[in-house]
Amino acid sequence: MSISTTSASSRVSLPFKRRANSGAIPRPDNPRFSGNVRTTSGKRPFGNSSLILRFPPNFVRQLSNKARRNCSNIGVAQIVAASWSNNQPPSPAAAAVDAAAAVSAPIAAGEDVVVDINNNGSKDSDFVEFEGVENVDEFSFLNGAGSVAIHAGERLGRGIVTDAITTPVVNTSAYFFKKTIDLIDFKEKRSISFEYGRYGNPTTEVLENKISKLEGAESTLLLASGMCASTVMMLALVPAGGHIVTTTDCYRKTRIFIETFLPKMGITASVIDPADIAGLESALNNHKVSLFFTESPTNPFLRCVDIELVSKLCHAKGAVVCIDGTFATPLNQKALALGADIILHSATKYLGGHNDVLGGCISGSTEIISQVRNMHHVLGGTLNPNAAYLIIRGMKTLNLRVQQQNSTAQRMAELLEAHPKVKRVYYPGLKSHPEHELAKKQMTGFGGVVSFEVDGDITTTIKFVDSLKIPYIAPSFGGCESIVDQPAIMSYWDLSQAERAKYGILDNLVRFSFGVEDYEDLEADVLQALEAI
Repeated sequence: MSISTTSASSRVSLPFKRRANSGAIPRPDNPRFSGNVRTTSGKRPFGNSSLILRFPPNFVRQLSNKARRNCSNIGVAQIVAASWSNNQPPSPAAAAVDAAAAVSAPIAAGEDVVVDINNNGSKDSDFVEFEGVENVDEFSFLNGAGSVAIHAGERLGRGIVTDAITTPVVNTSAYFFKKTIDLIDFKEKRSISFEYGRYGNPTTEVLENKISKLEGAESTLLLASGMCASTVMMLALVPAGGHIVTTTDCYRKTRIFIETFLPKMGITASVIDPADIAGLESALNNHKVSLFFTESPTNPFLRCVDIELVSKLCHAKGAVVCIDGTFATPLNQKALALGADIILHSATKYLGGHNDVLGGCISGSTEIISQVRNMHHVLGGTLNPNAAYLIIRGMKTLNLRVQQQNSTAQRMAELLEAHPKVKRVYYPGLKSHPEHELAKKQMTGFGGVVSFEVDGDITTTIKFVDSLKIPYIAPSFGGCESIVDQPAIMSYWDLSQAERAKYGILDNLVRFSFGVEDYEDLEADVLQALEAI
């Protein structure tokens, strides 16, 4: 068996030796390379057997800087084999410094290599090839979303040199190149590397890979907040003079951006009820719609959009569909699988889960996310690697937290709906919800937030909120700690009562985000607060 490299005109076979796993690990005296082999996607192409490979001296030239840094957290170092062009000769600058590259430091003994075997047998592949190697799914042993949330992006193929279980925080603003030829290779796309902190970070990349796997996406982009993700996405995908379709019920700051800032670029919007399919069809027929953007469930009334139907209608007219799934979480709803092009989250909420970090993300196809990434590189709004670490840490318990919050919210919604001092409850898990049947179809759980109207005026509602002992009066939701607020005061207090009513925001509306406290404690607290009014 052999490893071969391909170029436009030749194929060179490189012999290697196989060693057994048992016993002491032999090391050659002066190896050019020795160690284990993994693929760029983290796959172990030869089962459990380890390999010793010897590469010719000129192979060092084909390895990128990032490759030499790259290794997984299970003790198998990885080095990516960088590609070189088959169709274009080196630039004059590259040729001028090629002699300098020949004296680059050789790969150290014991250093291992990542080899790309995902070229599908293409004769135009620029990467090192393995012949007769089965391409095995590296996550085939992770069947549950909870397991994926813990291990994806880390257990296999994490691009940071460490044997630590947890992902290290890489605090750096820039990345260096050892030689000028390495920089030229990077600029001319013959190698890959990090370059500047705004364009990428190893810690953040781990989180992006984790979210991509959880959402079933090709690519994910992390940004500084959920609103940053929303605004950069719209700026990247909607051209000047374009048209957006959105829904009546949505996060107020999103509405402000659409109604106040986008018109400065000639971008207009149609605002429809989440269930108004006829309104959507009218907007698609009467405008050149670039983007349909809504939440599902929405904030604060938890309305649900038929993602599958909306996606079919929009795609028929060439419009992109973006769903903000923050209230749903990737565990309760798979918007991409239902047909959406982009799924967006405020990672501040359930993904982080501990009320201690700000972040936002969008996931989708590489083609679409790359457009947003290019805009993000210009505008900034970069997620700090320390924040990325906190979100990675938070996602380890995402499955446990969301299960508890789903259960608590469902039980509390049923209790509140039956209570004489509550006029109305908004929760997709209730039969009284206008999109209950749709929610059952496209969601596996209904989230940890319940909105409801107290039977009384603003003073009565304030007394109820102030009588609660467990939840914090605060914005946000999705964390371990329960949070409660009155949207009329928390989010719309600058508007008059009549203006608030236009958005359905009444003075007696309460939004309750249930945390992971014991249900019995939360139930007792809510009941005593209702008794106080």
